Amino acid sequence: MANPPIKMTRTCSIWRALEVVGDASVLLILEASWIGARRFDEFRARTGLLPTLLSDRLKRLVTAGLLEKVLYSQSPPRSDYHMTQKGRDLYWPALMMLRWERRWTSLEGKLTVNLRHKRCGHLFEPVPTCLKCGDEISARDVDWTEGPGVGWMSAHYSRRRQQRQSVAERLGSAGLMIEVAQITGDRWASLVLRSIFTGLRRFDEIHRDTAMATNILSERLSWLVDKGVIQAHEYGAGVRRFEYRLTAKGIDYYPVLLMLMIWGDRYYCSPEGPPLLLRHKVDGHDLEPAVTCSCCGVPVDPHDVTFEIVEPVGALEPASEPALSLS
Repeated sequence: MANPPIKMTRTCSIWRALEVVGDASVLLILEASWIGARRFDEFRARTGLLPTLLSDRLKRLVTAGLLEKVLYSQSPPRSDYHMTQKGRDLYWPALMMLRWERRWTSLEGKLTVNLRHKRCGHLFEPVPTCLKCGDEISARDVDWTEGPGVGWMSAHYSRRRQQRQSVAERLGSAGLMIEVAQITGDRWASLVLRSIFTGLRRFDEIHRDTAMATNILSERLSWLVDKGVIQAHEYGAGVRRFEYRLTAKGIDYYPVLLMLMIWGDRYYCSPEGPPLLLRHKVDGHDLEPAVTCSCCGVPVDPHDVTFEIVEPVGALEPASEPALSLS
């Protein structure tokens, strides 16, 4: 009997990044770490994850090099979980996720955070910016070409349970990023959006690009339509066929994928170089993405930002660390 053909997908730093962080439980743990959780019980209180699931995901993050265990008690042995530099470098994707959540979901009754930039002393909003020209980055203004690392790779997807609904159920009002964690934490949904952002709008095109099972693709497309991120437009005569276009809400998700790509290029790029090269359509210069302070325009670094957590009534007490500490 002949072996079944190996499914292939385009090499992509977003795909590689999502293999690490495209998991709802992982995102909940990283969010908790960014706002001060260090110990197992603190992560459990913040995330609502069952102990076995939390333990598994913490181990994954340590293995992936995003967290490191630091022993604080010899008897019995107990450890804190601290972010490594690799974990801290996810700060820009996290800020873009926070930005999207603030812009497109209701904040009433939810956990919120006020960010202050120590460089200028002001409360600020994170802005996706091209450092070459200083303009705010919009998906409409970015073009791409194949890079030296372009190619095809085996579409091996690690098995993960769908956790979208459980994110909202576990967190209620206690999370900073609920809807965006459902999207980014569902790797297949993000891969669908990646395809649409690169101009692939029809079912067969997206299927070839992602190599995911047709039933999974159909479900993700329907779910993204229900979330208001994409719209289905009928085309052709005879058999009903649809192409999928981004809504304004979907277009504004682009900076999340962009910053994930930058992180993936940094840590999972092939020796030949990045798979994609981005250009600003304004005058064709190379795109130089960064997340900057809305007040002073300087790229933000986690050590230059302090925060204040505003808890919803009846929720957890504020984080014990008033300043962002990702050490």
